[in-house]
Formats: sequence, structure tokens, C-alpha cells
Amino acid sequence: MINPVEPAVTPAGTTVTVAAAAARLSEFTVVDVRSPGEHAGGHLPGAHNVPLERLDEGADALAAAAARGPLLLVCASGNRSAKGCARLAARAVAAATLEGGTNSWAAAGHPVERPAGARTPWPMDRQVRLAAGSLVAAGFVAGRFWRPAHWLSGAIGAGLVFSGVTDTCGMAAALARLPHNRPGGGTVPFEETLARLSA
Repeated sequence: MINPVEPAVTPAGTTVTVAAAAARLSEFTVVDVRSPGEHAGGHLPGAHNVPLERLDEGADALAAAAARGPLLLVCASGNRSAKGCARLAARAVAAATLEGGTNSWAAAGHPVERPAGARTPWPMDRQVRLAAGSLVAAGFVAGRFWRPAHWLSGAIGAGLVFSGVTDTCGMAAALARLPHNRPGGGTVPFEETLARLSA
């Protein structure tokens, strides 16, 4: 029987349950690997935002933080944070991932922080599904009037297959740069986040 306050070791790395994270939150340096807009929409108390696509830039600061105490990586559902843990492990930086992510944390009734005036964008996976589905539908409809437009649907389908095989998502990276996914006022700049993690 696993003690609920201890991390459970899985083949993918170390996973911490929501109950364990809540009980030990003060022991962790919490790092949110979602986009800045997602982070601003609601995050674990005290979480630092180091987006997954910028994790390599923040590796030295994260290593410094890990030397002082345990790192807990979080995202919306646990998928991106698990990838982040694997990438840090390749650099010999130990980190755990929150099982079920911020969604499970909030669903369990634990508090989330939001900067004043921050927008709450849709989760990135939902934005990707909407964008991909819209482009496929547009390619199909346009193809009825101009046959080469069917290639748009094919290209999006091929991109989704590539995303599934490589476990990456170029569309998510592109969507993260859109204005509605950028945080509003009161957010901490990336460089300042790294300085805080290094201190």
C-alpha cells in the first residue's frame, strides 16, 4: 500500500497525488509548464511559470531550485509536466509531476491563484482540437468548390498523425503565441521567474 503523502514511482518518473501535493506543498518548488496565458488563468499557489517549450532555457535555474528542495512540475492534466520531468531527468535534474495536473487540483477543492485582471483562456488541448477541426472542416467545404482545397484537410490530418507519433504539437506552440494566450497585467516576466528560481 502506497502512503498517500509519499510520491509514487512509476516507469515514467515520479508522480505525486493531489492529496500528497496539498499536504507537502510548502516543501516543493512548484513549476507550471503551461503557456503564460494558461498559467495566468489559474495555478497552484506559489507556482513559477516556465513553459514547456522554454524548459531548456530554464534548466540551470531549475537545477539550482532542485538543489535546494524537491521540484513539482504541473500542467493542466499531467501530460506536459511528465514530458518536462523526462527532459529534466536527461539533464540529471530530479522532478516530480502532479497526477491529474491543475485540473485535478482544482476539482479537489484546493485553491488556485490568478493575477488581478488575468484572462482565462481555454486549455491548450481544447484550442488545438477547435483549430484542427475548423481547418479540416474548412478544407472539406472549400474543396467542394475548389478541389485543391482538400489538401488543407489532408495536411492537418498528417500534422495530427505526426503530433501523435512524435508526442509534440506544433499547432499548440503556434496557438500559445496568439494574443488571447498571453497573460494580462500582474504576471511575472520569464527572466524574473528564472532569477527567483536561481536565488
